[in-house]
Amino acid sequence: MTLQEDLRAAVDVLRKGGIILYPTDTVWGIGCDATNEEAVKKVYALKRRLESKAMILLFDTVGRVERYVEHLPEVAGDMMEMTDKPLTLILDGAKGVAINLVPEDGTIAVRVSAEEYSSSLVRMLQKPIVSTSANISGEPTAAIFSEISQEIIDGVDYVAEYRRSDAKKSKPSSIIRLSNSGLVKIIRE
Repeated sequence: MTLQEDLRAAVDVLRKGGIILYPTDTVWGIGCDATNEEAVKKVYALKRRLESKAMILLFDTVGRVERYVEHLPEVAGDMMEMTDKPLTLILDGAKGVAINLVPEDGTIAVRVSAEEYSSSLVRMLQKPIVSTSANISGEPTAAIFSEISQEIIDGVDYVAEYRRSDAKKSKPSSIIRLSNSGLVKIIRE
């Protein structure tokens, strides 16, 4: 299967409300269309995760991020474009995403991915995708495909072919809370 065939198959599943297992710029992730509330429910159920715990959304460009927040602070765009490692920003004023992805404070966790597979998924879908680690909540994060439990593999609608044999382990992204009021808080380095 070529990379393009793999991507097309994954996007087809996303458009139909399914969930996928795919490589990201950090660890392997479970994903879905971030605007589809029913698909998001499936991800929470598979991970056995409380819906009160937010999940990260992946984007392909800063321009697409701007469509899903009320106001994107200029510094946020600069940080996402200039970073040399995966960076997740928690921003105020989420809009246009599934309501069960937005916590009570109205924030959204966003990351622009430079990784080929995940950024191509977003570009082809034309919407952000959920990116949450491929594990049951509370269990160790699977950094590479071979560490993913069979329960997770069996629980998704599509498993990406790309990078399955990649043994290079990556770390989760840094997370910074950046509020419209100017507050900056490092959540995870």
